[in-house]
Amino acid sequence: MTSMSRARVARRIAAGAAYGGGGVGLVGAAAVGLLLAEVRMARSRVGNGTSNHVPVADGLYGDSYDIPGEPPLRLTLLGDSTAAGQGVHRAGQTPGALLAHGLAAVAERPVDLRNVALPGAQSDDLDRQVALVLSSPFPIPDVCVIMIGANDVTHRMPPTRSVRHLSAAVRRLRTAGAEVVVGTCPDLGTIEPVQQPLRWLARRASRQLAAAQTIGVVEQGGRTVSLGDLLGPEFAANPRELFGPDNYHPSAEGYATAAMAVLPTVCATLGLWPAEEERPDVSRREGFLPVARAAAEAASEAGTEVTAAMPTGPRGPWALLKRRRRRRVPEAAPAPAESSVPESASQEPASQPTESGSGWV
Repeated sequence: MTSMSRARVARRIAAGAAYGGGGVGLVGAAAVGLLLAEVRMARSRVGNGTSNHVPVADGLYGDSYDIPGEPPLRLTLLGDSTAAGQGVHRAGQTPGALLAHGLAAVAERPVDLRNVALPGAQSDDLDRQVALVLSSPFPIPDVCVIMIGANDVTHRMPPTRSVRHLSAAVRRLRTAGAEVVVGTCPDLGTIEPVQQPLRWLARRASRQLAAAQTIGVVEQGGRTVSLGDLLGPEFAANPRELFGPDNYHPSAEGYATAAMAVLPTVCATLGLWPAEEERPDVSRREGFLPVARAAAEAASEAGTEVTAAMPTGPRGPWALLKRRRRRRVPEAAPAPAESSVPESASQEPASQPTESGSGWV
């Protein structure tokens, strides 16, 4: 599918989400049924080499940067197993910990991390997750990172419904005062047990949803980063290195790859990136485009950021497409001793979060 045709499909999905439509589908129902069966077979292998637990990474990062009288930056992750960090064993390997560690280093300021993501979540669970964030006794986060979409594709959630829930979540968080960065639906076409031609179908469905998500998020004042690399070209080239033992969730190196793609946008949305990096660089094929076209291009190239630009134009809203330079994110060193504190138990923030045998995040 070409970028222009993907842009048209994304516009239709986003319009259906905005105006209450529900009939825009990603692919044929029969084909999606086959895809669903294949992916469920792939997911049945989850747990071979991993557990149904994710490490608890909540806590304070970068306390060596503590400045008297200046509160820590507040970072919250929402979404599915990708945001939670399922598939790794140490808290410091989760995307939340990696982003908190990197953000603290760039800002030279402590970062207080909270993660409310739920493995297996679809976009309709964002309503509950946002309510947790907004009803919390903690202050409103400075920035929220959402990673969602893969389960919407594999469970055949109508894309208009998927985008509607995501857009509503972004709108509520932005209204409350939080910046929002969304890692769009990853490329499901590289899950190893899924064979051709369903692999091509999974890639097409993933990219269509990612493009539609981008339109919905940008229209609500958020920014998106394409996570195609999370399960995309780098995973296809290095499956043993970038997939975890279950061949479905990313490995520690895979999560680090995703964190490298998202960190520059998180920093930029907080005004922490160099000013010259905020201008479009023609040599990197950056520039202003109609939002649907920017969304389609971003869905095809992992690590590409899309943010709102000019309010409108002859072809509707416009956006700035950027291909930011990634920065290596070192793993956040966990505390030397592990704890067995369940996820539901309260935890006091520490200089580095302890690992945990917690339940679902």
